[in-house]
Amino acid sequence: MLDERYRTLLEARTQRPDAIAEAAARRVRPASLFNEHGRLMMIAADHPARGALRAGERALAMADRGELLDRLCLALSRPGVNGVLGTPDILEDLLLLGALDGKVVVGSMNRRGLAGTVFEIDDRFTAYDAASLATAGFEGGKMLLRIDPDDPATVATVEACGRAVSQLAARRLLAMIEPFIAHRVEGRVRIDLGVEATIRAMTVAAGIGNTSAYTWLKVPVVEEMERTLPALLLGGEVSAAQDAAFESWRKALKLPTVQGMVIGRSLLYPPDDDVAAAVDTAVGLLQEGSR
Repeated sequence: MLDERYRTLLEARTQRPDAIAEAAARRVRPASLFNEHGRLMMIAADHPARGALRAGERALAMADRGELLDRLCLALSRPGVNGVLGTPDILEDLLLLGALDGKVVVGSMNRRGLAGTVFEIDDRFTAYDAASLATAGFEGGKMLLRIDPDDPATVATVEACGRAVSQLAARRLLAMIEPFIAHRVEGRVRIDLGVEATIRAMTVAAGIGNTSAYTWLKVPVVEEMERTLPALLLGGEVSAAQDAAFESWRKALKLPTVQGMVIGRSLLYPPDDDVAAAVDTAVGLLQEGSR
């Protein structure tokens, strides 16, 4: 990050904290959830708040706030990118940098199922809530719903997500749910990405809250995903086999229920470190799917 920009952030946070609310009030709202190709192309950056800092071989890649913000600003500046997902600290820095005008902004809500902890499934809402998202003028909220059949803490997370969906819908805000079936393997939470498990998680997520009118699902690419509510593809871990990931996205984007992509580390920290090229390739896939 340029020193001048970084100093601007520090000055605002230490001397003028009201500048964040002022920047939110000035932000130009998007005319639609969709870009010119009729899809949503969103960059995700809510991993650090859960303590998930790894990208590929770099264990602490996302710990460098300046570098992360640089990569985010670059990704958001690319043609066809029209949204961002993040926690308050990230989105507030982007607001102060003027990077959110015209973008669909979705705030991450439950971030205390910290990676690698014994309480990981007890995923409490410690970031945004529906009221603060509405006050900020953002377009919606995102929640992670991991369902572990063997962990009693699952029920509290399901209940909290249902309450959040209802509260977002009452304010006509998008409720983005990322559902998974999970199990502990040697003490660590592992996601089941099998077709049956993924579809089961999607059907559970679709039915929580007192209305599904504003519910969208954020899901991995699996077979038969056309059976569900409007869905956004997630990118998953950084992989050296990036071409294979792109090909799987290309196929899924042809499905009528798939409305776009929410991709984080795969585009912000690609194997060749060329953020612009990775983002442009993903946007190109959206264009193909729209045709």
